[in-house]
Order: sequence, then structure tokens, then C-alpha cells
Amino acid sequence: MFAVCVTFRIQPGQMEAFMPLMLENAAISQEVEPGCHRFDVLTDADRTDEVFLYELYTDSAAFDAHCDSAHFKAFSAATAGMVAGKEVKSWRAIVS
Repeated sequence: MFAVCVTFRIQPGQMEAFMPLMLENAAISQEVEPGCHRFDVLTDADRTDEVFLYELYTDSAAFDAHCDSAHFKAFSAATAGMVAGKEVKSWRAIVS
């Protein structure tokens, strides 16, 4: 498995517009991407300008397919002006 964690920092006053687009992107990813096994969207009341994503893919190729998908590109374009910062980290499973 290939895990991806993303932290978005959202521009002031943009969270209400950002969240429906984020939730739609997550739902479509799980519906149409066979390599996407989990796509959680999380927030915290103490960090009102942040959105955290936990995504789980079959492998890095499945994540690459996600990044190349039309719905991801549309989401990225639609939210570009809403995002103040974005940090992406990934991990590969170690099987013993």
C-alpha cells in the first residue's frame, strides 16, 4: 500500500468554498479510481484554516493516476486561489 497525507492551509474566508470541492474530489476519487482505497478529509476546531487528507492507494502508480485524473486537475484549478499552502508526504508499506 501507498499512503499519502496532505495538509492544506486555506486562505482566510475561503474554507466554506473550499470544503464542498474537496469533499467532491474525495468522493469521485473513491468512486472511479480502482487504486484508491481510502480518502479521508479531516479538520480540527483548533486549526480552522487547515484541512488534512489521508489517502491510501494500491501503489505509487495508483497515486500518479489520481494526480493525472480529470477530476483532480479540475479540483486543483478550482481551488488554486483558495489555498495558502500545501504539504504532501507519502509512505510505502513495509511488509516483513
